[in-house]
Amino acid sequence: MPEPLLRRWRTDREIRLRAQLGVFRRGSGDPTSRWGADGSFTRAVQTPAGVGTLHLWCCPDEAVVEARAWGAGAVWLLESVPALLGDGDDVSDFVAHHEIVAQAWRRFPHWRVPRSGLVFDAFAPAVIEQKVTGQEAFFGYRALVRRFGAIAPGPFGDDSAGRGLFAPPTARGWAAVPSWAWLQASVDGQRSRTLVRAASHAGRLEEGASISVAEAHRRLRALPGVGVWTAAEVAQRALGDPDSPSFGDYHVAKDIGWALTGSPVDDDGLAELLEPYAGHRYRVQHLLGLAGHHRPRRAPRMPPRRHLPTRAR
Repeated sequence: MPEPLLRRWRTDREIRLRAQLGVFRRGSGDPTSRWGADGSFTRAVQTPAGVGTLHLWCCPDEAVVEARAWGAGAVWLLESVPALLGDGDDVSDFVAHHEIVAQAWRRFPHWRVPRSGLVFDAFAPAVIEQKVTGQEAFFGYRALVRRFGAIAPGPFGDDSAGRGLFAPPTARGWAAVPSWAWLQASVDGQRSRTLVRAASHAGRLEEGASISVAEAHRRLRALPGVGVWTAAEVAQRALGDPDSPSFGDYHVAKDIGWALTGSPVDDDGLAELLEPYAGHRYRVQHLLGLAGHHRPRRAPRMPPRRHLPTRAR
């Protein structure tokens, strides 16, 4: 086993890895990431330099993050650690206009919007999650990554029990997934076509990490099958944008409306509620989520669709 590259990054604020990096975990069975019993976080990705695995652990008493990385993308991953942990996020002009937002901010003053710098890494699962239940989306992503992804470099890779870590496919790898494999993973033709078409523009999409957020949004929205929700999901994770709320989400508008007014609202109502937070609208969304503000769920969960051919789950 090759030795990892190491980095110790010191910061002047508390780092809570679960709060900071939870958005990168796509369901409890996500094969690209895992939480350790010691509070560590490990993630396998495709970087511009190649596949890599990043393992992070906090020394809370010392305000230090210890990072280890393996694979061709190891150097790139270690250089990305400060941004991933929100070091570039500016909160200096953030003002809480509602007491419930102020309470959430007091509980999570350490949280910052993460920035992975990996656009397609955020784009692929967002497309798979379009307009389906989380259960169905997470199953599809998990099945496709395990089948067409790459075994994670380092000690967290595949094992005989099938619990090893995998990096997702490259853009070229996503484009090569056969049509029947998409259907077996419960990903319909509309979503698979969106992802395959986007793969041919992956280079232009990845440039979104080095241009303005507005231009990155424009490039994403120019792709057939990509709307405001998908673009926001990418901007929140890859671009570190604090102002890309999840309009079009089944739950977000209702949950934020409930938290701020006591009643669910639609997207128009959400836009009105978040208008005073311009520049920080996603920040408000995520802070309320971290604080556990969700409307009561009285109805049964929507069952997964059964009309697509699937393997046993």
